[in-house]
Amino acid sequence: MFRIILTALLLLTASPALASPDLIIIAHRGASGERPEHTRAAYELAIEQGADVIEPDLVMTRDGVLVVRHENEIGGTTDVAAHPEFADRRATKTIDGQVVTGWFTEDFTLAELMTLRARERLPELRGTAFDGREPILTFEQALEIAAEAGVGVAPELKHPLYFVGIGLPMEDAFVAVLERRGLTGADAPVLVQCFEVGPLERLSRRIETPLLQLMARGGGPADRPGVTYAEMATPEGLARVRAYADWIGADTAMIEPEPGAPTTLIADAHAAGLKVAAWTFRAENAFLPEADRVGDAPAGHGRIAERVARFAGYGLDAAFMDQPRYR
Repeated sequence: MFRIILTALLLLTASPALASPDLIIIAHRGASGERPEHTRAAYELAIEQGADVIEPDLVMTRDGVLVVRHENEIGGTTDVAAHPEFADRRATKTIDGQVVTGWFTEDFTLAELMTLRARERLPELRGTAFDGREPILTFEQALEIAAEAGVGVAPELKHPLYFVGIGLPMEDAFVAVLERRGLTGADAPVLVQCFEVGPLERLSRRIETPLLQLMARGGGPADRPGVTYAEMATPEGLARVRAYADWIGADTAMIEPEPGAPTTLIADAHAAGLKVAAWTFRAENAFLPEADRVGDAPAGHGRIAERVARFAGYGLDAAFMDQPRYR
């Protein structure tokens, strides 16, 4: 219970002056560097490693249930291709302007998805030793894992504009889960994320749960044609974000384009009254700038702890990590 209260206080404190001197560690899809992402095993290992918050990405089933997958296309993260009964479900779709071919959660009922098993998304870097062991989780199951361990939850709404366009209103389903579990108040240990703007604006009027606007180095929100994340990251843009959100979640490259040479984004966000999380800290050399690598092997682990500490020195409030043990 104490850990839940502490996490909630950390999430809700909008003033940087009141922030904890320690980074909040958000387990990115669980301990996804060591177990297949978004599985019970990944979340439980992350909690064992000391993560303060676990992160479930949310997509929808054909029957309107929120399930935990990085994307609604599941060919790369489950064994669906090995199920001949689902061969005819393979399709090509356009998701937020990108053409994608595979199998999609919205074409399956929850019961059908429960027959699948998770697999490693990056086998060339992380191996396949844990493939086939874990089923897909629902959002409510992820909430139960967090509640039992006394940690926070940072759900990300994936492609809500797309889902509402196919008759699956994600925001309504999401709010219904939070209401059912008493997680719509300002003291809820929940931090709601989205790359789109509209869902967060609407949620800010429906719930008091803290909200986080995600930003990438390139592009812009799918529901705001012509708006770029670069514009949103300016002092003027951050002031507009503060009207509906409590946090921003920025690509690490927006904060530190080169090791040791930070931008003013953290300071600008703090000046606007926003806290800042950065994504994503991964230990493998393949994901690290050259100065932080150790050796030449892409799967080898580099100086990730030093990298995280460097960002903490810039004033970062929270870090999304694939391997929370390096906190």
